[in-house]
Amino acid sequence: MSQEEESIFMARVAEQSERFEDMVDFLTPVLASKGTALTTDERNLLSVAFKSLISSKRTAWRTISAIEQNPKYQKFSGALGAYKHRIESALYGDCERIIDIVRTKVLSKAGAEDEPRSFFVKMVGDYYRYIAETAQGEKLEHVKAEALKSYQEALKIPLPPCNPIKLGLALNFSVFYYEVMKDQKQACVLAEESLQLALDKIDEISEEDFRDAKSIIELLKENLALWKDEDGGNNGDDL
Repeated sequence: MSQEEESIFMARVAEQSERFEDMVDFLTPVLASKGTALTTDERNLLSVAFKSLISSKRTAWRTISAIEQNPKYQKFSGALGAYKHRIESALYGDCERIIDIVRTKVLSKAGAEDEPRSFFVKMVGDYYRYIAETAQGEKLEHVKAEALKSYQEALKIPLPPCNPIKLGLALNFSVFYYEVMKDQKQACVLAEESLQLALDKIDEISEEDFRDAKSIIELLKENLALWKDEDGGNNGDDL
């Protein structure tokens, strides 16, 4: 049994135990060793580890923000603001750690094939976007620019239109335009173009790829329906 095999097994145990920081710790040396040579299952496991690490903090921030809006809790505004800032700091720390891991363990190395490179460059964009959801001022402008740069770089990597990573990139990039850049038009253009290209080729792909592509295509359709709604103000789904 290799060390990598043991680390991946322990990461799955940590996932079942909902110990997501441990899960990241178990997977980081595997990523350092294998880089873009991770299998699809291993990449998916890494995605779960990273997303789960920050998920509760994103939810907590939104919950506190909603409580702040209630007039009857105005007398607690100072304490609420301080608590929210604490959550923000933890969230930013986790996202910046993830970005650093991906850049130093994977993207700094030459020779990556198109599909895994697209996966990891998109991931950097995603975690800058998560910071941008709550950041303000100069920090917001910085992370917006970094997310945009990463998404644009990933979009230039040539992948088939029905490739799940390509579709996931289109989904998340369009959500970035809508929610962070406040550019409804560009969000719709990107989602519609990617959707049409995928639908034109959908009959040419394998059954397994079709299953993966179909779920993302449905999310793109749902987001477009929300964004074109006259009332607006709806956040889209991402991966």
